Amino acid sequence: MKIVVLGAGAWGTALAVNAARAQRDAVTLWARDAAQIARLRAERANTRYLPGISLPDGLTVLGGGEVTPAQAAQGQDLVVMATPVSAARGLLEQLRHVGTPLAWLSKGFEAESPTPSLQLFGLMVHEVRAQVAINLRAGVLSGPSFALEVARGQPTALVAASEHSEVREALVAAFHGASLRVYASDDVVGVEVGGAVKNVLAIAAGLCDGLRLGLNARAALITRGLAEMTRLGVALGARPETFTGLSGLGDLVLTATGDLSRNRKVGLLLAQGAALSEVLASIGHVAEGVYCARTVVQRAAGLGVEMPIAQSVVALLDGKLKPWEAVAALMEREPKAE
Repeated sequence: MKIVVLGAGAWGTALAVNAARAQRDAVTLWARDAAQIARLRAERANTRYLPGISLPDGLTVLGGGEVTPAQAAQGQDLVVMATPVSAARGLLEQLRHVGTPLAWLSKGFEAESPTPSLQLFGLMVHEVRAQVAINLRAGVLSGPSFALEVARGQPTALVAASEHSEVREALVAAFHGASLRVYASDDVVGVEVGGAVKNVLAIAAGLCDGLRLGLNARAALITRGLAEMTRLGVALGARPETFTGLSGLGDLVLTATGDLSRNRKVGLLLAQGAALSEVLASIGHVAEGVYCARTVVQRAAGLGVEMPIAQSVVALLDGKLKPWEAVAALMEREPKAE
């Protein structure tokens, strides 16, 4: 099976490494930046994003200056987009004529468009694909997974979601193995909502831990956050049971409690009094929760869905509330039935 992974960040590299180690796949890792390609080839490692992880000998590295994404996808059995949500629209436009099954790894919502009349704000990747590449047979690979652990071959379980059975089957065939289990689902909306909203909630969990509010507070936040996630997902057409699975509860627990979580780290550092610009500079990687929090809240408001935790995160990120004020705003809400 021939696989190309477009995007050589931490997660794209980790998945390519995992597949190449299986020795049953011909795997290509494509990166846009020529300097990064040169380093990958010279060092046979992605030292910026996955230090200490060697690239298997069978993993081919290609660069944007050599071939376009569409050219890299030719002759492949599966195309995987490993880019931030902000880059998904442009890449899907380039790949719109690809006949190969395709999946993205992105977790989030598009940021608000500077031209509101275009109605681009708050879209998940499957909605972007419906706008710019509707004929693609595509889906999403998501679930509770830190890139470093996948690259190390530590046990991980993911969900392959698509309305197309051939896409689900291709993802299972490509990545299901001894250390990586892949479960199939046709609830694309639920899987994408879970993957996006958990990043916002993880910022709140990091804030909770950074303020040393205790384990009781963290458990309450995760539980009520799951309720928010489910309300939004169901309003968008997802099945409620999806949110008790890997891409809902599983991904939320991992991202809200794991020390490798970038979004949780944002909350931890904000709780210490750091400015958001300083936080993002220190992390050095994309923290999707920061970029999609506002659009999550906007999308929820448009549907009449209440998301008080996400709203507090937005107010915190915008500098309208200090860390302790964000917590107080949640605790002072009127009592209600669960």
